[in-house]
Formats: sequence, structure tokens, C-alpha cells
Amino acid sequence: MAFASGRPRKPKQPLDAAALYEYAVRSLGRKMRTVAELKRLLRARVEPGEDGDVKIAAVLSKLIEHRYLDDVAYASYYTRQRQEHEKFGKRRVQQDLMQRGVHSEIVTQTLDAAYEGLPEETQLRRFLERKRLRPPQDDKQTARLLRMLVRAGFSTGSIFKVLKQWNAPEDALAAIENMEEESGNEGQES
Repeated sequence: MAFASGRPRKPKQPLDAAALYEYAVRSLGRKMRTVAELKRLLRARVEPGEDGDVKIAAVLSKLIEHRYLDDVAYASYYTRQRQEHEKFGKRRVQQDLMQRGVHSEIVTQTLDAAYEGLPEETQLRRFLERKRLRPPQDDKQTARLLRMLVRAGFSTGSIFKVLKQWNAPEDALAAIENMEEESGNEGQES
């Protein structure tokens, strides 16, 4: 397999426990990571099999013991950053944390604490201000705005209320209302 230099790259040698620990500390120094993310990163630097798993477990327990690795702290920091700076909704932050490998109980506790006194409509308005969005003028703009707000983690109910206050086109609001009723009916059938 050729690369830019024209020579094939040598496969990396598996690291011993001390070198693996140093590698993990350096990677945590560059970027805050979850236990699952660091485990994925370390897996590429050890030999496959039980020996590698034992090394990884030893390094992770040592990092947790020294408080270099803490999923609860990571989840609360990540949530605060996304809530205050990105103005994302609760669902988006939840999906991002789950994707990063944070345990679901930690995610639930962290999000409940962070979004406890904050109504979703308020956070949605902050998101709209941050993005400097204007009220939609037609159905196409309304649909585009709806998709953007759903991706940002807001419920269709909150989106509908804000769009209604913005005097969005009636056709688009009716379509959102129908979507909301359909999703409510699906939840009742299950």
C-alpha cells in the first residue's frame, strides 16, 4: 500500500503497559475523552486478544483512579458547552453523548440537571438568535427551518409554538401539526 512518500508504512508495534499508559495520558492531554473513546483508541495500540484487553483494563483503571478519566465530568462539561455555546436542545446533546459512549444513566442524570429549569422554547429561541434566523416567508423556508431545528434537538411541539408566534405560513404549520399528531398516535399504539 503506497502513501505520499511512496513507501509502505510499517505497522505500529504493540505497546507495553507503561508505554500504553503514557500514550493514553498524552491523548487525554490533547482532548478530553470518554472511557469508551479512549478504549477504542488504545485497542489499536495493543496486541489483539486477552493480553491486550488486560493491558487496556489496567491502564483505564489507573487513569480513573488518578481522575484523568471521568465520564460524569465529561458529560457535564460537554452538556454545558453545547447548551451555553451551541444552544442545542436536550435531544441533540443526548444523542451526541450516547454516540461518544457515555452510559445512558449518566447521560440522563446530567441532562436532567442541566435542562431542569430551562424551558425548551427558551432554548429554541436562543438557538434562533445565535443563528440569526429570520421568520420563514414560504413553505420551503419553513420546512428548511423545521429540519434544522429538529437536527438541533428540539421537539416539534416547541418548534410549532415558536413558528406560530412568528406567523409562519399556515400550510406549513398545518403540516407540522399533522406530523405531531401522527407521532403522538404512534406512541399511544405501542
